[in-house]
Amino acid sequence: MSGDFHFGDRVEQYGDHNTGIIKNQGPTDPRSAFRDMIATIQVMRNQVPAEDREIIDESLRAIGTGQDVPHGTLRRALTSISGVATMIGAAGVPVIESVRRVIEALGN
Repeated sequence: MSGDFHFGDRVEQYGDHNTGIIKNQGPTDPRSAFRDMIATIQVMRNQVPAEDREIIDESLRAIGTGQDVPHGTLRRALTSISGVATMIGAAGVPVIESVRRVIEALGN
């Protein structure tokens, strides 16, 4: 790497030795970020044990379509989903990143 990092650059790594820098990442449309997050959660859901699927399903029911969800409910659901994603390791990284993008898009 050339060391051309700037404050605010985002570095992502998936797998071994695959690093990229995303520069000038602007704000994300909340609806688009939410749809992308749901898609990544569904992929992860198919890779976890039944007890984790239950946590994911409960969380998805709580947030529904993302419209008019109380802040506390959304926060608890996203925390639960992120927890499952963290526990499964590298396969959960896309979910963690998509949750982060939703939080940023919503300004929370």
